[in-house]
Formats: sequence, C-alpha cells, structure tokens
Amino acid sequence: MKVLNLNYKNVLNFISEAEIFALEKELDNARNALLNKTGKGNDYVGWVNYPLEYDKTELSRIKEVALKIRKDSDVLVVIGIGGSYLGAQAALKMLGKYFSSEKDLEIIFVGNNVSPEYVSELEVYLKNKDFSINVISKSGGTIEPALAFRIFRKLAIKKYGKKANNRIFATTDKEKGALIKMSVEEGYQTFSIPSDVGGRYSVLTAVGLLPIACAGFDIDEILKGSLDAYNYFVNKPLKENDALLYASIRNVLYKKGKVIELLVSYEPKLYFLSEWWKQLFGESEGKETKGIFPSSLIYSTDLHSMGQYVQDGQRILFETVIDVMNAKSDKILEKEETDLDGLNFLAGKDISFVRRNSLEGTVLAHVDGGVPNIILELEKITPYSFGYLVYFFMFSCGVSGYLLDVNPFNQEGVEDYKKNMLALLGKKGYEDLKNKLVERINKK
Repeated sequence: MKVLNLNYKNVLNFISEAEIFALEKELDNARNALLNKTGKGNDYVGWVNYPLEYDKTELSRIKEVALKIRKDSDVLVVIGIGGSYLGAQAALKMLGKYFSSEKDLEIIFVGNNVSPEYVSELEVYLKNKDFSINVISKSGGTIEPALAFRIFRKLAIKKYGKKANNRIFATTDKEKGALIKMSVEEGYQTFSIPSDVGGRYSVLTAVGLLPIACAGFDIDEILKGSLDAYNYFVNKPLKENDALLYASIRNVLYKKGKVIELLVSYEPKLYFLSEWWKQLFGESEGKETKGIFPSSLIYSTDLHSMGQYVQDGQRILFETVIDVMNAKSDKILEKEETDLDGLNFLAGKDISFVRRNSLEGTVLAHVDGGVPNIILELEKITPYSFGYLVYFFMFSCGVSGYLLDVNPFNQEGVEDYKKNMLALLGKKGYEDLKNKLVERINKK
C-alpha cells in the first residue's frame, strides 16, 4: 500500500528530468551500498533491514510495559536528547489530538536541554503525580540526559523507595556503557538500542516505540508502514521510486546552488517531525564542508513572518512540502446574513478547501519567485503513514549521503562541543583542554 507520492512537477522549471535521471547509476550504487553494507559507515546501517528483522519478543515486552506504565502512572518522563527523543516526540505530536479533555498518560520529555528552570519546574510538577521514567541513551554518558536522570531518579527513589526500580525503564546498548551497567546493578528493566543503529535512525526501535506505545498508538501499524516502505524502496527503479527520486532531485538542486532546504507543512502537528528531519539530514550530510542546510517552516503561520524572505530573499533555497491530502476532521463555513467580514464567498466551503488553495497558491508564487518545490503527497495521518514516511526519509538520507560521498552515519562534529563542555565543567582527564579553553575565554 502506497500512502506517499512525490510530485516533482514544480522543480522542472529549474532542472530537467534528464538531469534527475542522469544520476540513476549512482543512485543504484548508493542503494546497493546500503543494502549490502559496503558503503561508508556500514557498521551503522542496521536500520535498513530493521522492519524485517526486529526482535518480536522485545516488541511484546514493549507492549506489556506500555500497559503497565499507562495503568500505574499519570506521567511518563522520557529522558533523552537528539535521536533519543525527537522521533518519539514527532510521532506523539503527529498522531495525537491537538486538544483532548480525556484523562490519559501525559508524556514529558526532559534531558534535551540544560535549562535550570525547565528541570526545576518539572521536579515541582511531578511531586504530586505518579510517574515512571524511560531513560534513553546508548552510552549513558551524554551529559544532558545523564544530568536529568540523576535528578529524576533521585525524585523517584524519594517518592517510591525501593519500588522506584519498577518504575524506571532504560533503553540502551545491550552490553556496554554506564547506563546498562547501572540498570543491571539496580534491576531496571531494559530495552535495546541495536549496536548497528545510530540515534537519528532509531525511531523504529525501542527508542521510539516504547514512548509511542505508552501514548496508546498502534506500533504494529507503524512497523507495517515501515516494512511496506522498505519493500517498495529496495526494489523499484528510479522512475517509480520516491526515495531515490527525492535523493536525486535534492542533489541536482544542490549542485545548482540551492543549499538550503525548507521542509514545509500546513499542519502544526508536523512541527516535531520537521525537527526530527532536521537532525536526520543535518547530522548525516553536514560534513567535509558539504551538505544542504535543513530548515523548516509551518504554513500558513510562517508565511506571515518568513514568507517575505522565501519569496524575495536570496535564491539559495528550495522547499519540500508535505501535503496531507485528507484531514481527520473539518469545519464548513456557514453563510451569515450580514457579511461584515466579507467571507460569505466561502459559505458552504470547508477549511480543507481554504488550505488546499492556500497551498497551491503559495507553491505557484514561490516557484514564480525562483524557489523549486517538491511536493510529498501524504494520503492521511495514521500510525501506518508515520512508519512509511520516516522510513522514506531515512532511506533517502542514506542514499543522498552516499551521493555526496560522505559517511551519513557518523557525527564527529557533534563531539567537539561535548569535549569542550566536559572540559569546562571540570571532568577528570580534560585538564589540559580546560586550561586552553579558559585562556581563550579570558583573552581580551
């Protein structure tokens, strides 16, 4: 079942189909490198076959624990940063309701910033709540989540005593790292981050599936969507393969000076999907002074702030628009006797009609202004389509990284800030670096 269609007619004013299809051999080579594990970073491509090979026993445990957490907790505190939280947050916001009066499990993310106010206010908020913790970290050593885990683990022990261990669940490496060691010593139930799957590619593992299941969404459907996407993208030729087409078009535009990509949606609930997408492509392609800079906007909100730049600013960007074709609910505008607001011309029309024309009018305006537009037509928002969509982006990203001739699965640049932060915080073993950094900071 195909729930996603790539429409590229609005890029053909800027590049030709001949240019898109000229990369077919390179794209096939990149795809084969992913599937055969022969490309750069091949020890981190376990996500490629994950929809086929995921651990069925662990999936059952995820469902059991999710039911337990939903039963005995008001709040699930998810501790993680980057790929350890963005995928789950993307799913919860995309699949959830904007507003709900139903009493349900509240899921709060922490450990993704170093705001003292955020941590302090959350600690106060939880004092009169029953809560569980899902701490997510491959190593357990990343400072932001480790700091948050120390604080909220202590709060759980203070509230529940030894029973706190039954409310703490760790998603981490099976064998190595501080977090798995602590979990074994303390008796926390654990879920695995596969050693061959990096954080930004981990949303379909326990990293994303446990919080998503705790929110009550159908993770079987998510995995089914990803499996169907896998079967489609590994077999189809370029002309029928949206993932390869997306990678090709992006790279052709990049070579023509379009160095910024805006992921655009007309649904605010896709905001965190965009945040996940930015990490996925930014960390995967931003290397060796190469790569498209990924950014995002929500329309029509941002048309009234950033729309001017998109229309008339530097011609270095292109847009990829996620067009959700069918809304879950809608509202028909009624005719009023006195047409004070001048909107009676829309009487009998629904808000989807307004959105459709807003989208199409904006695309035409931006194309006329020199901004190519790729349209990703998503049939509707469901757990299945979420699984399909994230796999589409991950597969495209892996292929695109290989087209750029970079390793799409490492992130050595991220380590630079971590080393500096640890040195300045006074961690043992970083004394020489700390002295150099302090000297630079104090230099007038």
